[in-house]
Formats: sequence, C-alpha cells, structure tokens
Amino acid sequence: MRFSTTAVLALPLFAAAAESPFEQYKAKFQNFLSSFGASTASTAEKVAEPVVAPLKTKTKSGPKKIENLTLQNWNETLYAPVKPDQTTPEEWWVLVTGGNKTCFGRCVQLETAFNETAVKFANIPKSPHLARLNCEDETILCNSWSASAGAIWVFDILPAPAPVDVYWKPLNLSSVTTQTILDLQAKPVKDNFRLIDSYWHPYNGPLAKYNLAVPLGYFLWALNIVPSWAMMLIVSFFSRSMMNRQMGPNGQRPGGVGPARAAAPGDARS
Repeated sequence: MRFSTTAVLALPLFAAAAESPFEQYKAKFQNFLSSFGASTASTAEKVAEPVVAPLKTKTKSGPKKIENLTLQNWNETLYAPVKPDQTTPEEWWVLVTGGNKTCFGRCVQLETAFNETAVKFANIPKSPHLARLNCEDETILCNSWSASAGAIWVFDILPAPAPVDVYWKPLNLSSVTTQTILDLQAKPVKDNFRLIDSYWHPYNGPLAKYNLAVPLGYFLWALNIVPSWAMMLIVSFFSRSMMNRQMGPNGQRPGGVGPARAAAPGDARS
C-alpha cells in the first residue's frame, strides 16, 4: 500500500483533531473535580474552624429606682422590701421636695442632685432604698408628717410591730450637689441626721398611733386653701357669737346684772 507524502503529513492533523474533543471533555471534568474538591475543602475548613465565644463585658447597672410616695401607698412602699424574719432594718432615703408653691421653684437643683445620686447608689453595695415625696402633689401627707420641702428623711424599717426610727436633715437648696448627698451616706446616719421624736412621727408619734395624723393633715390643708379674707370673716363671726353669749339677752351682763343706770336728777354726778 502506498501512502502519499500529503497523506503522511496530514496524519498528525487527524490525530490532533481526534484527540481535541477528548481533551476538551477531560479538561472540563478536571475543572469540575477541582471545583468540587475546593468547595469540599473550604467546607471542611469552616467546620473545623473553632468557634470563639464572644467576650462578656460588664455593663453598668442603671440608676436605682426612686419610688413616688403618696397618701395611699407610702406605708406599703416602705414595708415592701422588709422580710418577716430579718433583724437588720431596711433603710429608706426619702427626698421631700415640691414645686413653685412649696419651695418657689428652688428644688430643681436638689432633685437633680438626688437623681444623679441614684446612679451612684446603684454601684454602692448596701445603699439605701430611694423614694420621693412631692409636697405640692401630696399636701395632706406632708401635713400629717409636718414635713417641709428641701429635706431628706431616713426611715429604718424593721418587721412590724417593731418601732421605726426616722431621721431628717434639711439641705441648702442653692448649694446642694450629688457629692453632698454621697458624703452624707458615707457616714452613719446618726452623725448627720436628726432623730424625730415628736407628736408628728409617722409611726411612733401619738397622732399616728391614734389615727389622728391624716385628719389633721386634711384640716391643715383646708386652712391653707381658705382665702385670708374668708378666714377673717369666720374669726369675726365667731368672736361676735362668743361676745353675744357672754352679754346675754337685752345687753344684760352675766349673773343677771343689767346695764348701768344713769344718775338721778339733782345728783351731784349729773
């Protein structure tokens, strides 16, 4: 069999043409395997990668809660954290404040300092409980305690019926700061506050024991809302009524003695 030179030269071209489809599919298959292996390896690396727990950071606690005392809830609020068998009293610091009528708007600085102290007390162990009494909103309660705006009252509460020690301290409304209140808390209460031992004591006083404090608070509240001119009329009417009772009917004096007689005619006194 004879092969021409052209045929011999064309054999490599036919071989290349015959191998090119196979090589093309082979390359695609290798690329597929390589991509599959890469994805598998990356997945394995992700699974094998250790999970690092997030660091726990200490967050500052918020301000200590300040309770608002009213005529209806003040006793229950002060006794709320007290346990029946505890022997150490629960300490409450009550800010007695007011508005434009009770402290002429000068309590703003005091309330600001007290609110900032609540933030500081949240980070102080065994700091006292905090409450607020607004004498402009709770006039009757303030009257029943004989409490005035611009002071801090401290209550040491033990399980009932144990006596309750109450202290108070007036504060300078123009110079009080957060540090002022913190300095008071850093020392024993007895060194900075005055013990209340009077008829107006909210728990131990005679008015509280005989349930007369709140009625007296209402009475003082009524006196405050009566205008001055109306009070003068009431006093005048009451004094006239008392004078008429003493004089008796027809202007007679007590004991039946009538009015003084005029001197007789021809008397030297006439």
